[in-house]
Amino acid sequence: MEIRWDIFVLIAACSLVTALPRVIPLVLLSRIDLPEPLLRWLGHIPIAVMAALVGQELIHAEAGFSLHEHLDLAAGVLTFIVAFKTRNLLWTVILGCIFAMVLRLLA
Repeated sequence: MEIRWDIFVLIAACSLVTALPRVIPLVLLSRIDLPEPLLRWLGHIPIAVMAALVGQELIHAEAGFSLHEHLDLAAGVLTFIVAFKTRNLLWTVILGCIFAMVLRLLA
């Protein structure tokens, strides 16, 4: 298999452009003590991201609610409760998938 250098350079440049916006803030903010109100505010980001992802799947602009016999909405509500109570993105994703799977198996 032949290695094309233009493709290699393109992949390397895309990797750099993807990594830099993540690495630079991490390096800079790791040396600074952030104020408590900012840390509390940053704690709300995982639940906001999860709500945006779940809400996007539940509501479609052209079709209205995509409830599929209300199973997606039920799984979404249960996932939201987990996210609100735990504020842990990992547990929210895991339990949200389990909720959706169990509700679809029961239906």
